[in-house]
Amino acid sequence: MIQNHIVARGICDANVLEAMLRIPRELFVALECREQAYEDKALPIGPGQTISQPYIVAYMTQMLLLEPTHRVLEVGTGTGYQTAILAQLSAQVHTVELDQNLTQEAAKRLAALGLDQNVAFRSGDGVEAWRDAGPFDRILVTAGSPTLPEALMTQLAIGGLMIVPVGRGKTQMMLRLRIRDGVRVEQPLIACRFVPLV
Repeated sequence: MIQNHIVARGICDANVLEAMLRIPRELFVALECREQAYEDKALPIGPGQTISQPYIVAYMTQMLLLEPTHRVLEVGTGTGYQTAILAQLSAQVHTVELDQNLTQEAAKRLAALGLDQNVAFRSGDGVEAWRDAGPFDRILVTAGSPTLPEALMTQLAIGGLMIVPVGRGKTQMMLRLRIRDGVRVEQPLIACRFVPLV
């Protein structure tokens, strides 16, 4: 998976690659999908929910430009696969998921892997749930927002960075957002397809 679907497509951050090598993706997919765990495609994890394809996980993580001191907000925990990657690369991860069952299962998976020491889980509205814990150095949104989530921008630390898929149709544009000298800078990255941000 790493060589054929990630390195071959231009992911070169050694820290990201090492973090992904440590995580058994089959533990984060449904039992009936485990034979497909290392294929480069999104897989269903519940009603209207998917685990992102490995390349997208790697790409978004690389584009976050993570440092070991960073505090990260992840909106959309899902099964916790992306969370497990972030936990290895940052000081603290706050992750929120609307589906309480997914939150509980993700917490169990990370605990079993010993990756829960710097992760805080919460169920609720992804835009509002961790407002009391901000600001964050990095924000990663793993669902498609119809418009820029302005409420999340207010939770971004000075010099921080947010990656979010934005668009109203089935396909979104992944954007990287920063605040520089009081001005918001939007950088389009790649076209993508995520489940809607609820």
